[in-house]
Amino acid sequence: MTKLFSKFELKSMELKNRIVMPPMCMYTAEDGIAGDWHFVHYTTRAVGGVGLIIFEATGVESRGRITDRDLGLWKDEQVEGLRRVVEACQKQGAKVGIQLGHAGRKSEVLSEPSIAPSPIAFSEKYRVPVEMTKEDIKTVTTAFREAARRADQAGFDTIEIHAAHGYLISEFLSPLTNKRTDEYGGSEENRARFLKEILQEIKTVWSKEKPIIVRVSAEDYAEGGNHDDNMASILNALKKEGIDLVNVSSGAVVNITMKVYPGYQTKFAETIKNSTQLSVITGGLITSPLMAEEILQNERADFIFLGRELLRNPYWPLQAAKELNEELEWPVQYTRAK
Repeated sequence: MTKLFSKFELKSMELKNRIVMPPMCMYTAEDGIAGDWHFVHYTTRAVGGVGLIIFEATGVESRGRITDRDLGLWKDEQVEGLRRVVEACQKQGAKVGIQLGHAGRKSEVLSEPSIAPSPIAFSEKYRVPVEMTKEDIKTVTTAFREAARRADQAGFDTIEIHAAHGYLISEFLSPLTNKRTDEYGGSEENRARFLKEILQEIKTVWSKEKPIIVRVSAEDYAEGGNHDDNMASILNALKKEGIDLVNVSSGAVVNITMKVYPGYQTKFAETIKNSTQLSVITGGLITSPLMAEEILQNERADFIFLGRELLRNPYWPLQAAKELNEELEWPVQYTRAK
C-alpha cells in the first residue's frame, strides 16, 4: 500500500489517508454562520476522498475576523450551521477539524477596533492596531476557550489553533511584530506565553481524546524574524501543553514577497518533525501524487495538505489513487466512472 493512502491514528481520530484539506477562507458567511455554500464546498471534498478536512479560519471574536464574511464561533447561534456540515462530511468518511483564529492587526472589519501585541500596522493599507492590555489578552484567551467548547458541540473531530500568517497569535510569536517589554514580549518563552495560555484554556473544555493541531509560520522570510529552528524551539517548549500535530506553513507575518515553488515549505516541516518528534503536515504548491508519496516515504512529513489543488479538483484523491496504482473504494454512486 502507498503511504499516501495509509491510515493514521491520532488519539481517538483515525484518518483513512494522509490527504488534508487546509483552511481556506470562503468569505461567504453571514454574521459568522455557515450556509449552503459551506455545505456544498466541504461535503464535496469529503465525497472526493479527503481524509481530513479543516474548515476555514473561524473568528473567536467578531473583531477577530479577517473580514465580516468569515465564519465565527463567538456565540452559540453559530454552532448549528457548522454541525450540519460536519455531520454530512463525517457520513462520507472524512474527519473534520476547524481552524480557530483571531486576525489581530490584519482584521479588515472596520466596524471593530483591531488589536495586536504592539501598535504596528501590517502595511500602509491597514490600520495601526491598538496595543493589547493584560485584560485584552485574558479576554481573547477566554474567547478561544469558548470557541473550542462550541466546536466540540458542533461535533468536530479536531481543532486547529491558527498561530500562522501574521494573525494575532503569530504576531505574538514573531519578534518582528512583538515589541512588548512585559512578560509577553522579548524572549521566545515570553513571546510564546499567549499561545501557551490559549492552549491551557482550551484544554479545560476540549476532550482529552480529541487531538489539537497548531498551525505555524515556520519562516518569516525577513532578517530578525523567526526561522524553522526558532519555531521548533518554541514548539518543543509548548508541546506538553497538548499539541498533537503541527500544520507547517510560512510567511505573511510581514509584508514581503516570497519565493515559492512546489514543496517550498517541506524543509521547514522536516526540521520541526525531527526537532520536536511531533507529527507534521506539509504543503505548498504540491499537486503531484508522486511528490506527495516521496515526502511521506522519506519521513519528511506525516500528512500532505493541498489547498488550491483541491479547489480546482475536489476529486484529486480518487485520481491520485489511480496514478499510484492504489485500489480505492469510490462512492457507490460514482463507480460507473471508475
